[in-house]
Amino acid sequence: MKHLFTFFIIPLLVINTSIQKENFIGKWEGEDQGEIGYILFDNEGYAAFEIQGQVLGGKEFTMNGEKGKMTYSINYETEPIEIDFIMTKIETGESKTILGIAEFTNESTMIFDMSFDSERPSGFTDTAITLKRVK
Repeated sequence: MKHLFTFFIIPLLVINTSIQKENFIGKWEGEDQGEIGYILFDNEGYAAFEIQGQVLGGKEFTMNGEKGKMTYSINYETEPIEIDFIMTKIETGESKTILGIAEFTNESTMIFDMSFDSERPSGFTDTAITLKRVK
């Protein structure tokens, strides 16, 4: 009996985790101070911000003459969900983390807020934006 329990429960846990992670995968559109921007999450763990046609992030990008990459990690164990964007200089390995939070209102809409000052928002502020899944 114990083996049957393990046989059925472990696959359910694995499926549940992969479904949660899939929630973020894709391109999300939001409006901030009258400008439309995008956040992209790929299934390899890379993220990017796109504003006015300029892409910052992904597997490789250049900023101030230096090559970098941006990855993300998501903590589903908290409420709201915690999202970390890790920007890493490829040559030196030096990194900076942008801390964010998110809450899904449905499968294609989320409220999103982040901070650039090394402190995660404790709740959604007036800088929070609503993101809609584009693809």
